[in-house]
Amino acid sequence: MALRSSKYSVLLPTYNEAANLPIMISLLMKAFEEVDQDFEVIIVDDNSPDGTLAVAKELQRAYGKERIVLAPREGKLGLGTAYVHGSKFATGDFVLILDADLSHHPKFIPKMISKQRNEKLDIVAGTRYVSQGGVYGWNLKRKLISRGANFIAQIVLRPGVNDLTGSFRLYRRDVFDRVMPTVLSRGYTFQMEIIVRAKRMGYTIGEVPITFVDRLFGESKLGSMEIVQYLLASGTSLSPSWHVEPLYLLKTQRAQSEERTTTWNAKVYVYLVEANEKLVLKNTPSS
Repeated sequence: MALRSSKYSVLLPTYNEAANLPIMISLLMKAFEEVDQDFEVIIVDDNSPDGTLAVAKELQRAYGKERIVLAPREGKLGLGTAYVHGSKFATGDFVLILDADLSHHPKFIPKMISKQRNEKLDIVAGTRYVSQGGVYGWNLKRKLISRGANFIAQIVLRPGVNDLTGSFRLYRRDVFDRVMPTVLSRGYTFQMEIIVRAKRMGYTIGEVPITFVDRLFGESKLGSMEIVQYLLASGTSLSPSWHVEPLYLLKTQRAQSEERTTTWNAKVYVYLVEANEKLVLKNTPSS
């Protein structure tokens, strides 16, 4: 699928993703080869104790400094600030964000690029909640929380997208640079605020159906209380000031509600993007 040449900057925040990072980089390489587009991957590691940065350095040696850009930080400072930090190193015409834990398969990137170009969109969001989209590996509780948060957001915030809590998105670089300074959220609820702000600033947003798969190794980093707190805060923040301080005051409650996904069987078959597409993981950690 040949498209006119542009450069894409992939922002990849990481924390304890040593096991997932090499697979993600390989899949990104394949996706951009398919569309024959220039790209760079900017890895923003927050001082992961599992050696993620060391793995990233090895990948940089293998693929080159122009392809793999390292932008480490001294500690965990929030997802939103990770994107701001990573964007300072970006040299592309577009910014692409996705999770490093393999929840988002890069095979959907060609469709996102094609949709952006065909419809001249400012933002393209990968969505789980349309026809041909879906979620694999979540229990009923997590599905209800995510669906419920998006349903409430549609009523309260009217974002104009079906999946407000998703984090697989393609932005025009100039749009990303204009919207990000207006965003106040620092955690995973940053994804919700940036879409609402972009919509209110008049930017066009399209959607591409994706399938989301629960992370392969490590822990889920988004607690249910963080979503609820954000909606409570934003419910009284329909003015441009976007008052969100209550979110941070309540963050101490999130520890009780986080989903833990740290135990795995010796043989794991993960449905990576579709029910019939399996990734066989060998020598995975046992409980």
